[in-house]
Amino acid sequence: MIKKTIFFLSFLVLLSWEIKAQNKELKGIVRDEQNLPIPGVNVLISGTSAGTVTDMDGSFTISQPTGQGTQLEFSFIGYTKKSVVIGTQTTFNIQMEPDMNALKEVVVVGYGTQKKKDLTGAVASANLEAFRKAPNVNIVQSLQGSVAGLNIGQVNSAGSTPSIQIRGQNTFQGNRNVLIVLDGIQYNGSLASINPNDIESIEVLKDASSATVYGAQAGNGVLLITSKKGKKGKPVITYSQSYASQTPTNKLRTLNREEFVEKVRDLNYDQAFLAPNYTTPNPNFDITSVMDFTMVDQNTNTLKNNNFNWLDAGTNPGQIQKHELSISGASDNSNYLISAGITKQEGFIINDNFKRKNIRVNLETKPTEWLTVGVQSFGAFNDYSGAEPTLSSLTRQSPFLTPYDENGNLVLSPTQTNVLNPFLTYDVENYDTQNDFYGNFYGIINFLFVKGLSYRVNYGNNYRIGESFGASKYEAGQTGAAYKNHTRYSDYTLDNIVNYKRKFGLHDFDVTLLYGAIERENSSTEANSTDISNLIMGYNSLEQGINQFASSGAWKESLNYQMGRVNYKFKDRYLLTGTVRRDGYSGFARNEKWGIFPAAAVGWIVSEESFLKDNKVISFLKLRANYGTTGNTPGRYTSLATFSRDRSYVFGDGGAPVFGQNANNLENPNLRWEKNTGVNFGLDFGLFSKRLSGAIEYYESTTKDLIFNVPLPYIMGITTTRTNIGELKNKGFEIQLTSENIKNDNFLWTTTATLSSNRNKIIKLVGLDENGDGIEDDLVANGQFIGKSAGAIFGFAYDGLYQIGDQIPAGYSPGTQRIRDTNGDGIISAADRIILGRTEPAYTASLLNTFSYKGLTLNVFFNSVQGGKDGYLGDVIPTSVGGVRNDNSIRYNYFSDIDYWSPRNPTGEFPRSLVTAAQGATIYRDRSFIRLQDVSLSYSFDKKIASHLGLSDLNLFVSGKNLATWTKWKGWDPETGQGYNENGRPVMKSYSLGINITF
Repeated sequence: MIKKTIFFLSFLVLLSWEIKAQNKELKGIVRDEQNLPIPGVNVLISGTSAGTVTDMDGSFTISQPTGQGTQLEFSFIGYTKKSVVIGTQTTFNIQMEPDMNALKEVVVVGYGTQKKKDLTGAVASANLEAFRKAPNVNIVQSLQGSVAGLNIGQVNSAGSTPSIQIRGQNTFQGNRNVLIVLDGIQYNGSLASINPNDIESIEVLKDASSATVYGAQAGNGVLLITSKKGKKGKPVITYSQSYASQTPTNKLRTLNREEFVEKVRDLNYDQAFLAPNYTTPNPNFDITSVMDFTMVDQNTNTLKNNNFNWLDAGTNPGQIQKHELSISGASDNSNYLISAGITKQEGFIINDNFKRKNIRVNLETKPTEWLTVGVQSFGAFNDYSGAEPTLSSLTRQSPFLTPYDENGNLVLSPTQTNVLNPFLTYDVENYDTQNDFYGNFYGIINFLFVKGLSYRVNYGNNYRIGESFGASKYEAGQTGAAYKNHTRYSDYTLDNIVNYKRKFGLHDFDVTLLYGAIERENSSTEANSTDISNLIMGYNSLEQGINQFASSGAWKESLNYQMGRVNYKFKDRYLLTGTVRRDGYSGFARNEKWGIFPAAAVGWIVSEESFLKDNKVISFLKLRANYGTTGNTPGRYTSLATFSRDRSYVFGDGGAPVFGQNANNLENPNLRWEKNTGVNFGLDFGLFSKRLSGAIEYYESTTKDLIFNVPLPYIMGITTTRTNIGELKNKGFEIQLTSENIKNDNFLWTTTATLSSNRNKIIKLVGLDENGDGIEDDLVANGQFIGKSAGAIFGFAYDGLYQIGDQIPAGYSPGTQRIRDTNGDGIISAADRIILGRTEPAYTASLLNTFSYKGLTLNVFFNSVQGGKDGYLGDVIPTSVGGVRNDNSIRYNYFSDIDYWSPRNPTGEFPRSLVTAAQGATIYRDRSFIRLQDVSLSYSFDKKIASHLGLSDLNLFVSGKNLATWTKWKGWDPETGQGYNENGRPVMKSYSLGINITF
């Protein structure tokens, strides 16, 4: 029995050895696209329960059960799943490719990148893809209305950059510029120099916590712009071409011949019509007796037989032409992108031109496992040459006058006044160019002996040359003048960045340390001369002028900064971020050279908790809260006393003044930078397997130590001194939602909607808070009031127009404004001024719908700004001289849309009278609008068709911009708020056609 037992046990041992011997041990290492090891990769053997994860070196070891499983399966967040046939091999070198959809969940933050789900600050990624086909010359035009809390203005001249504002106004007289960071380097050049097609992504740092990494320069928010890189695969050559026509969204016209005559009659209604109502024509009235003499034929004493439209002759439909070519690609150890393009734009007014030639070279290579080096560079050559007439000069010219005499020569001044013929710009020389050169050279060292530790050095350099030359025989009282202006700007940025990323069990650490410096300098020289008898040499022989002048200027500034940031994650759900930055700036005051800016943030990914892990409705839920401080850097000479040349001395009674240097403002060695401190609460969510996702933000921020020019008594001989006063509070909310409404194999319909609101309020002025004693604590002369918004409108209340037959007080007449006696004392005085509203809107909203069916893609985007009650008001009163009878109002033309009062038009909106009113009021109107801003339809041909043509991709598209606007605003576009301003410009409506070809 004992022998049998021993034999049986021996058999079991031998059998287990045999089974073990039949299990095959598999080993290997898993690397990413940059050949770096990836820890934490899941490794499974298909069809079995055998599995493991890679260690910190990316290595794995796993046993293959006998006769089971034919493939190794690898999976890791952010990378596409990979399967490898096992076969007879036992050692594997695996390289995983990034999941492009997952990459969209990685965003650029200051001095690094971060998974979107791990963000604790208010960071928004712009949807550039939906606007790639739009006829945009400037990259930030693609952001207009698409990001909640980011307000991008309109452009209405060729090659111009729209205004940019993040979360409202944070200052009175300080710097209002949003900080632009291009490929990790602060960028101070024109955004018009950047080719939109070269840009991969744009992130918006909206709150103090996320922007604190940029310290004293981030008080107005930050835009992070990242250019494209080559993607792994064969070289890709892409050519694109587009043409866009442009016409005004609202084209105002001027009075024609008949309307002009009626205008003159209404200005002289007391003669042209019979009393008492002045609506019956006076048969004895002779229009030539009141018409300007230049419009009357002196031989026949009749009106000249002309009906010339100056505004039509001086404007034209605009157009945009773009040609772009790029080649890109990547291998295991390098990537590259080389692009070139040319853009031509003609604006609404003749000679409003812009031409950009650009080239970009982005290269990156990894010569060793531990070293990466690269360069991101571009050159832009911008040409704005062309002397355009002012819109006011085109508007004012009468239809009875023409620009040419009977011999075909330009008439110097058709009205024989100091208003010159606007078409004289055809006969002048104008050269205006700006060349930009940008380069960011970087190196990255991954320390193999310390896992997760890396060092990056960035050296960025901007160089800009501007040349503005001109010559005109009509300047300087028609004696002739010429000038040459040269400007040169350069800067460098040197950043040293140490990063340590490591996971220890349930703990994730991401530590970033920064030490950097920036130096900027600028110089300019101008030479000009007047009284040039012969301008045959134009601006190239200034010594020909009798009067010769020269001026020059220069400045230099430097910054030094240090920053530390720690991102900590526990159990993949509890998030903590701490940041502190220290800034030094040569432009800070003598006693305030350094500033410290801290921030802290927490986050909780609730959906990772066990009680929500298997929830079928909530697929993602994260709560965020943060607190931080940023600064607003003052101008480089803000704290110093500055001087200018002016009349300074008079020697003796009746002596002539002598020019000298005068101080403009007092020095303030204790002037501080403005500090913006705020909190932000955020909620990120995804519902129904992320078919509906979005973010909700609520924020409050307070700007202290506002920089303000305090006026001084004139007797001191110095007009102002700059000091820190008061507090300005901002608060608001933002909602951004994205839904997948329909999704199947052939059809996809997605919707993105945004809604945001911002309100600001002045808390303190000159040390007094909103509970002060009243209006004497306000800065009335500057329009700033405690408890009101910074955009408060203060003035007289308009109460209609006086009519014939009314009881009219002295100083007023029929057709003048009726001013409301708000205090009821029976006298119209400064005491009757009240708060009429505010310039800021109540909220902004947008709606983007994208429809994709096989190769067709349709994008439809609506944008809206609404004023609510007494908000988003603009001055709509005409700037023309047509409101009061005098020589100029009779002589000059104006827009036909202006509804002036007259006895025959008693309901007219705008005042017009025989006399100047004792007191007038500005007329404000609501600028609210809804705009069909962008529509694009593109078609990508089937790959087989493209292949037959020798192409890898072929795409045709049509698009439109600013196609329709619904508003009650009058005059030029409501978004520009220019009303009936003679020098306003229209926003342009565009239709574009283009093609993209990829080889």
